Amino acid sequence: MAEDDSTGEVPKLPPDARLESLDERLDRLQQAEAKRTAKRQPDGNVQAGQLVLSQLVGCPLGGGIVGWVIDRFAGTKPWAMLVMLFLGFAVGVWNVIRISNEASRRARGEKD
Repeated sequence: MAEDDSTGEVPKLPPDARLESLDERLDRLQQAEAKRTAKRQPDGNVQAGQLVLSQLVGCPLGGGIVGWVIDRFAGTKPWAMLVMLFLGFAVGVWNVIRISNEASRRARGEKD
């Protein structure tokens, strides 16, 4: 450890060539990693498509599962499952419409 001088400041040590070399190599590796990961990022259309697909599959599936559970405990087989399944379809379509409206707003440059 460096000792304090009479002014209370720690004297600066001369730069070490090994540390500078390490910093340069680290910077080069970070830039190479940034380029590599940037190529892997899907574009906005792919992300929107994945989001739409997940809504159209997940909402009815989730509604059907919730309806099935209600049917098991309430003994209303198959009515709660059918109602929740169709409600899931409606929610999925509603979310797809919302996603497309947001995407068109962003394309026009409007703020949310």
